[in-house]
Amino acid sequence: MKGTKKKLLSFGAAALLVTALAGCGSSNSNSETASNTPSDANTPADTQTEATKPADSGNVPTLVWWTIGGQMPANFDKAIAAMNEYTAEKIGVKIDIKVASWGDWDTKINTIVNTGEPFDIMFTNNSKYSQQVAMGAFADLTDLVQSESPDLYKFIPEKVWDGTKIGGKIYSVPTYKDSSLTQYWVFDDKYVQKYGIDTASIKTLKDLDKPFRDMKAGEGKSFYPLSLTQGDGFNGFFNGYDDMTLGLAPIGVKVDDASRKVVSVLEQPDVMDGLKQLHQWYKDGIINPDAPTKTEADKGRPFFAAQAFPGAETNWQITEGVQKYDMFQIFGPIYTTSTIQGSLNAISANSKYKNEALKYLQLVNTDPKLRNMLAFGELGVDYDNVDGEKVIERKTDTWPLAAYTQGTFFDLAVTKGAPVDQWDQVRKLNDQATSSTNLGFALDIGKLSTEVANTKAVWDKYRYELLTGASDPEKMVPKIVAELKGAGMDTITKAAQEQIDAYFK
Repeated sequence: MKGTKKKLLSFGAAALLVTALAGCGSSNSNSETASNTPSDANTPADTQTEATKPADSGNVPTLVWWTIGGQMPANFDKAIAAMNEYTAEKIGVKIDIKVASWGDWDTKINTIVNTGEPFDIMFTNNSKYSQQVAMGAFADLTDLVQSESPDLYKFIPEKVWDGTKIGGKIYSVPTYKDSSLTQYWVFDDKYVQKYGIDTASIKTLKDLDKPFRDMKAGEGKSFYPLSLTQGDGFNGFFNGYDDMTLGLAPIGVKVDDASRKVVSVLEQPDVMDGLKQLHQWYKDGIINPDAPTKTEADKGRPFFAAQAFPGAETNWQITEGVQKYDMFQIFGPIYTTSTIQGSLNAISANSKYKNEALKYLQLVNTDPKLRNMLAFGELGVDYDNVDGEKVIERKTDTWPLAAYTQGTFFDLAVTKGAPVDQWDQVRKLNDQATSSTNLGFALDIGKLSTEVANTKAVWDKYRYELLTGASDPEKMVPKIVAELKGAGMDTITKAAQEQIDAYFK
């Protein structure tokens, strides 16, 4: 473990290269998810016709891939059929993509894992991954990934593979992209011009107060400068704390704390100040009153926060129907083990097609044609090739699949209007990234599964209201922390501190 730690602490971002809230996470306003307008979704199984529904045929197995995304467009089946025709010929594998909507993803994926519903591939991230591995949901790919998908194994740097390991074993294929985290705040330019907003002077939440109030006063009672949803809250709110891949925001280590002390994050002064600011905005009508129950983001938001990279605003402008977005960096870039685990695809421990699943993921990460179809939809309908498969022009804003969940960005086309060197700029961001003092460490929850499950249940009960400003943090944080402690928070904190001290000894 110590050797791995040294490797991770010394690697350059060029080795990692490439991560919405996102972060990627399941956030519906992070860099990648924002490029696919979230809305209530049926799974493809609900919308497919019998003529296009994937089915095993002869020696061509059909893999079930659960992912996250938006509402199915009318041409979804046709687009998937085109992909299946291509991959059946290339590698003898087809795919049945099932989509959990942004608002339902947490519940749906938990249900699938808990009930043992069959699947072959599943998108996951740092908020769920370690717990799912501890439950035995995912296959050990440590040897298989090298024997069955050698090109994939070689393509993704060793340091990225190391970042996904739990107990020294590989249980998922990481998406090789922006593995460091850079947070941006984004304004619709028409409000920037109308209200004279100086984005260069905005550095903190408090700096947003005046522009938000100016917008509210000028646009009227029913206008909400900060439109939030329950799943996201204020995206990136806890960026200053490393969650040790636990996926539980109330426990963490401050990213620049050389002592690596595990703390109760909600009780930290900087976090409490931020929660108070959100609550004041909620009371004053800056935040939409239905934020705690709202599951999908509106289009054309006047402001949002997002984990992103240069050029991301090009896609947002298309999908949000906004003429121009002004995007400015507010945090990062920074590496944590969780940012490396921000987007992963795991294979079911019970899949009959583990080898085929790895070969499919290998093709996603090495074949530009398939990569673009997954990210953009049906060629000629959702997008056109402008420069071979290097630059595309999007024709619709309805393709529901989130590109960040699928595979690398480095065989993905640049969208027309974005910088041609967009992915080189991502590399530069990673080159500039600082490191969390806890980088390389991932909490082993093997003996903490009960406490982790119980504390996550407590947090899920309160986080929607707290992170949308609906709850008064001075009243709610003590209540939440007390319940977290009753659910096993102190046991997790003690074990985490012991593991960290041993790891960095």
